[in-house]
Amino acid sequence: MEGDGRKRNRSRKRRRSKTKTDSFSTQIQTIQSTHISPDNDRDEAAATAAPPAKQRHFKCRNPKAPAISKSSSFLEKMKARLSGGHFRMINEKLYTCTGDEALGYFKDDPSLFDMYHAGYQEQMSHWPELPVNIIIRWLKDHSPSLVVADFGCGDARVAKSVKNKVFSIDLVSNEPSVIACNMANTPLDSSSVDVAVFCLSLMGINFPSYLQEAHRVLKPSGWLLIAEVKSRFDPNTGGADPNRFSKDICQLGFDSVSQDSSNKMFILLYFKKKVKVNSSQEEIKWPELKPCLYKRR
Repeated sequence: MEGDGRKRNRSRKRRRSKTKTDSFSTQIQTIQSTHISPDNDRDEAAATAAPPAKQRHFKCRNPKAPAISKSSSFLEKMKARLSGGHFRMINEKLYTCTGDEALGYFKDDPSLFDMYHAGYQEQMSHWPELPVNIIIRWLKDHSPSLVVADFGCGDARVAKSVKNKVFSIDLVSNEPSVIACNMANTPLDSSSVDVAVFCLSLMGINFPSYLQEAHRVLKPSGWLLIAEVKSRFDPNTGGADPNRFSKDICQLGFDSVSQDSSNKMFILLYFKKKVKVNSSQEEIKWPELKPCLYKRR
């Protein structure tokens, strides 16, 4: 009888262990079916996968507690890596398509926008200083009466941080205050704003049309503030020449005020719109701005 009891106990333990393993496998499969793109993220999923045998062996009195803890930790890490993979895929697409195409992608699947900005915020968390904070400080050092247009505003941090009237503009957004539109064709009136901001938002192959729109909505002597990833303006690594880029913006109808390349991550460019613009200007031959492709972490 005693031997039969031990056999029944071992049988029950094996069934509990199998149920726990099956449940954990189901969770992984659910995440994979929801978040993994077979062509783009298969390598990331493989990199995070752990041998299933190790998940079933814990040297402790209560095996359930560590199993739950380790499963939860593993799933969180997997979600983070998969999210990063999707961010890089969307990010690369946004840099290599037009504004209309990007708007179409987000309208077809609004969840892509949330996925992109979640990955963007994760990437920005590794930067020692964020360019948006410098722009916010610049605005606070100037009159709160200045009207601002924040092109590619993301989570509308500028509008939330200053007293100025801010038109927050982006392709799509969950923020009700954000104007959702193609940044090359905004509903703002001509000569209606004092400051136009592009903070890491000169994305897409038609970025000159965004700058042209900024010139249209800016008042004479209005400010144009541009913050961009430094590698995009490093000729030694295939980036554009920042001086040539500045000359092209001046040809559009601006005066260059200053350039700040002291930060190792990004460059800041400050311009003011000319009071009188030459109506017979030549066609601008804009340099190509290479995509900013973030590394895996």
